[in-house]
Amino acid sequence: MEDRRQTIQAQLDAAKSAAERNRLGQFATPNALAIEIARYVRKIADESLSAIRFADPALGTGSFFSATLAVFGADKIESAVGVELDPDFHAAARALWSEVGLQVVDGDFTQILATSNRPLSPNLILANPPYVRHHHLRREEKERLQELVYRLTGVRVNGLAGLYVYFLLLATAWMEAGGYASWLIPSEFMDVNYGVALKRYLTERVTLIRVHRFDPAFVQFGDALVSSAVLVFRKLPPPPSHAVEFTFGGTLVEPLATDLVPLKLLRESRKWTVYPSHSRNDRRVSCGTGSTLGDFFRIQRGIATGNNKFFVLDRRDAERRGFPMCYLRPILPSPRLLKATVIEADADGYPLLETQLCAIDCDLPETVLPIRYPALWDYLRTAAGLGIRDGYLVRNRSPWYKQEQRDPAPFLCTYMGRGSDTKQPFRFIWNRSQAIVTNLYLMLYPKHGLARMLRDQSDRAAEVFDLLRQVTGHELRGEGRVYGGGLNKIEPSELARISAVSFVSRWPELGTQGQHQEELFA
Repeated sequence: MEDRRQTIQAQLDAAKSAAERNRLGQFATPNALAIEIARYVRKIADESLSAIRFADPALGTGSFFSATLAVFGADKIESAVGVELDPDFHAAARALWSEVGLQVVDGDFTQILATSNRPLSPNLILANPPYVRHHHLRREEKERLQELVYRLTGVRVNGLAGLYVYFLLLATAWMEAGGYASWLIPSEFMDVNYGVALKRYLTERVTLIRVHRFDPAFVQFGDALVSSAVLVFRKLPPPPSHAVEFTFGGTLVEPLATDLVPLKLLRESRKWTVYPSHSRNDRRVSCGTGSTLGDFFRIQRGIATGNNKFFVLDRRDAERRGFPMCYLRPILPSPRLLKATVIEADADGYPLLETQLCAIDCDLPETVLPIRYPALWDYLRTAAGLGIRDGYLVRNRSPWYKQEQRDPAPFLCTYMGRGSDTKQPFRFIWNRSQAIVTNLYLMLYPKHGLARMLRDQSDRAAEVFDLLRQVTGHELRGEGRVYGGGLNKIEPSELARISAVSFVSRWPELGTQGQHQEELFA
């Protein structure tokens, strides 16, 4: 039956595009991994699960039910229920498993749980919830989920949380007290702000037994570039002296590294990916004392145009078309196309690059633009036929062809990249041109004493750039986050936490105390 299930799974996966499956968060659990998880839960539960009431709120074709049958045996399963929203997967699971006792429920688990018709509370949940990112959830749907979670658990979920966070919290509320659960979810919740509420729940409301984080270099799903983790917990309040087993790399059975982390320490930890310590788990965070880059720079993402292919053009092409230069802004190319780390400028402020790019940025109303600049208007009119006007960013701008406003930043940092050991995963760039950047970069604007020093002594910009390049790869990876395949990303707030002690060592007058005094008097 498992062979049949895998054949059907492959057929259903092939019937949808990668983009559609990404939007729906459909990434099937490999059978070997499902078996490993079920065996681990059987081992720690021992006789506590003498009679199993199984549930999977995101059933798919039933990988976890198949593993439960194989590991626990059909005789031990008192009841079993799986909920599945997709009609094709629902039909497949019903055909596969109905005759061996699985009740396959058609519908949205979060909707079903909100009614009085919810199935019997389980004492074993093994699940791989939908990996649906927050921007694929409609605002009304988020608000409904947030209200439901708060009503059932008292937890307020951040609007940036993915659907898997709601599934985990709601399913745990549904589960019987004393029951066991294992969840295969993205590991990013361990490091990001939206994960704070979930981490508090896991350390205060249940007994978290094991957190296994797979090495990001080896993705668990060949079609989903996420860094995955397995959480195992029991629905009981944790003992006061409880410690959580953190493992990393390898497999659930044979991890590369293991560590027991006291619950008190875990509650105080800003990032959980620092556990356990291992050469391949290069996640070191700043100690939280001393000056940071955020003390010396205002850091923000570059602009999101809504469609770079449409709004960003070759400068020569824009000139040839007769577009007005006053509504074109110099912009740097994507980091993968930018080899230089020092960007010089021509007489017009454009970067001295072989291909110079510009972004359309116009604030004239649509009633005026056709009269004054018909060539630009003729180009912009083509956006409707290309579907660009329907994009979220574009349709919510006024006028829709006006970009976010950013001043050129003298220093930049790439938003994503790869790198191991001492190699920086992100590149710092000294921007001596008037170019702005897209949101593939972070923009660093000197502030306070550093800004004043650079205004008075512009030659010191080279020294600032050298200090930025001395930030180690360990620091950058520790404050950022990592995804499947070893792809690192860093947000403005994370870059701001990087130590800037070297700046104070070089210029003691820029020390933190002086910065705080300036802010106070301001």
